[in-house]
Amino acid sequence: MRLFFVLVCCLAIPLVARAADQDNNKKKKQTTQQQKPQQQKQTGMQSKHHGANTASQLNNPSRLKGQGQHHGLNAQNSNVPAVQSNTKGKVETKHHGANMASQLNNPSQLKGQGQHHGLNAQNSNVPAVQSNTKGKVETRHFNLSNSPNPKIVSATFNQNYRIRGSENWRGQRYGAFQNYRGEWHDHGWWHNHYNRIVLISGGWYFWNAGYWYPAWGYDSAVSYYPYNGPIYAYNNLPPDQVIANVQSTLHAQGYYQGEVDGMLGPITRSALANYQRDHSLYTTEAIDEPTLESLGMS
Repeated sequence: MRLFFVLVCCLAIPLVARAADQDNNKKKKQTTQQQKPQQQKQTGMQSKHHGANTASQLNNPSRLKGQGQHHGLNAQNSNVPAVQSNTKGKVETKHHGANMASQLNNPSQLKGQGQHHGLNAQNSNVPAVQSNTKGKVETRHFNLSNSPNPKIVSATFNQNYRIRGSENWRGQRYGAFQNYRGEWHDHGWWHNHYNRIVLISGGWYFWNAGYWYPAWGYDSAVSYYPYNGPIYAYNNLPPDQVIANVQSTLHAQGYYQGEVDGMLGPITRSALANYQRDHSLYTTEAIDEPTLESLGMS
């Protein structure tokens, strides 16, 4: 009998323990199932909070102050101008398009800037701005001979003389050449009509309205004129000094290889003609105002 009771107890104890374990497992499952909905609710609430915060940041730029990087915002807003933080932490927006348009419409803003690669690259049709490096030629005084040059033949007086080709030169600044007619008068007549008459290289010249002209007949013994026509008078210089300064300037530019003698002879007139052709001027072979302007002398 005692043996039977012992066997029953041995069999009953495992069964009771197993039942207790099953009951504990059921309780754990119930607890876990009850906790999951609560966690899901909390997760959903947190997700909603994140979305609200992100939307709030996008709609309220003032909250971006002091932030170093905004990868999320930049990724979602690729068309928004790039933002850079300055030393104070505030967000600084660059308006590249507005600045470029402002610079193109206001050339004064471009002064003092060395290179404008961006503007030139995007506006290839805009003419490049270049400074005028050719300055005014300084007027010099030359020591010149006041005697005729035997190598240069003097012109002779001709009542019907006209400057060849002058009828084709257009513009008021060529009027003196178109209207030139040599006049022969005695000493008294010239003094009564003109108060400025000078002796240069064996010939007398009178000054009128900005030009020097041969004073034919002023002194028959002194009537040497290498050129019969007007000479434009700049800086109040006498005719020989005007010619010498032109010769020196043409020499500096490689057009004249002769002597600086203050005489408008064939070599000087040829140099003038070559310069005038190269610079799209009328080929006057003379000292006229447009030519001196081109040379930087007036």
